[in-house]
Amino acid sequence: MLQCVLLNADYSFLNTVDWKRAVRLMIKKKVEVIKFSDLCIQGIEGVTIMLPAVMRLSKLIRTIYRSHVPFSKKNVLIRDGYCCAYCGLKKKQLTIDHIIPRSRGGKTSYENCVASCRNCNVLKGSRTPEEAGMSLKVKPYQPTIFEFIRIKLKLLGMDEVRNIVMEWI
Repeated sequence: MLQCVLLNADYSFLNTVDWKRAVRLMIKKKVEVIKFSDLCIQGIEGVTIMLPAVMRLSKLIRTIYRSHVPFSKKNVLIRDGYCCAYCGLKKKQLTIDHIIPRSRGGKTSYENCVASCRNCNVLKGSRTPEEAGMSLKVKPYQPTIFEFIRIKLKLLGMDEVRNIVMEWI
């Protein structure tokens, strides 16, 4: 599924949108395309539409400034690159593991949660990694907005686009 980077009118990163939404925004003339991708689609009556890679909104959207990435399972998985923090296995079906278990007062935060495959999560149980004889391959941390954007674009395979976006930021 092709993703397109959507920038605000001031060139600040907003989000990524799928190609269908990107084409709709182009047709409605709500965006200016900064860079096209190498892909194109065949429309009705033989019309060929080049798909955008980076777009900028025509009008500025006021956004609430975020000082941190909100905690969610999806955001922890993105931060950890969809890799198990214990065995390093790369999967899409991962769970969230609390390093210090909630039953022992562990908080649900970026610093205490990591991505884990089901096998490692079950093996660890309600123990700490040291008690279970397991070690973490990554150090959990609270990502900044820019780190998170960089990681998300890298996972989408948009390294070239990431460089263009970072030039504008």
